[in-house]
Amino acid sequence: MNAPIDLAALKSRQQTVWASGDYAVIGTTLQIVGEQLAEACDLRWDERVLDVAAGNGNATLAAARRGAHVTSTDYVGTLLERGAERARAERLDVAFQTADAEALPFDDERFDAVVSTFGVMFAPDHAQAAAEMARVCRSGGRIGLANWTPDGMVGQLFKAIGRQMPPPAGLQSPALWGTRAHLEALFGDRAASIAITPRVFNFRYRSAAHFIAVFRAWYGPVHKAFAALPADKATRLERDLTELLDGLDVAGPGSLVVPGEYLEIVITRR
Repeated sequence: MNAPIDLAALKSRQQTVWASGDYAVIGTTLQIVGEQLAEACDLRWDERVLDVAAGNGNATLAAARRGAHVTSTDYVGTLLERGAERARAERLDVAFQTADAEALPFDDERFDAVVSTFGVMFAPDHAQAAAEMARVCRSGGRIGLANWTPDGMVGQLFKAIGRQMPPPAGLQSPALWGTRAHLEALFGDRAASIAITPRVFNFRYRSAAHFIAVFRAWYGPVHKAFAALPADKATRLERDLTELLDGLDVAGPGSLVVPGEYLEIVITRR
């Protein structure tokens, strides 16, 4: 029998991973996802919106651009600083607060909408994170999520990393958040409805080598994986990622365009 996972220790390691590199370099390219999620959630002027695991603030900015009163949270303070820089540049009035997705420091039913783009799905305790998002969302409010799918490019990227650096035994995969069954298990009792729309974000780079170089430098999980692996395993990971990206490329010679499948989810709170 496997020993119980030390979630506190795991979370501490995750914070270190996401604080490495500079996620904002990658995150800003995903801005369209936040904009589409804000529209899907029908965010309105003066609504109270919480962005959970906000990263560099894509959903935060999208909500603020629609006149919402936004509180942007993450457990990595340096990421919030990137979001704050962007908000100041656009003269958007946003509150930024360091907070753990599994222990949100807000009253019950505080917000009209709670959103997360590729963020809360990485919380180690899925059930607790979902319960917290539901707790702080008012009855009739919306929980909006953008989650990578297991079989999409990002899901396969994490599988490739896992072949060289296996995750702790018993840990739930973040990509489960990109499946209907898992979402219904997490939110079903708290949801009046769960609307799921499959979407695609296109990653655009010069080549597979360019993609890997950018992610190796700036994207925490890839950055840390290459830094921790011995040379032979790092070489295998680079080979596997190259094969993955070239196999999914729809651009043809001279460029790289790789569709990344994700689910756009809007949950109406019961």
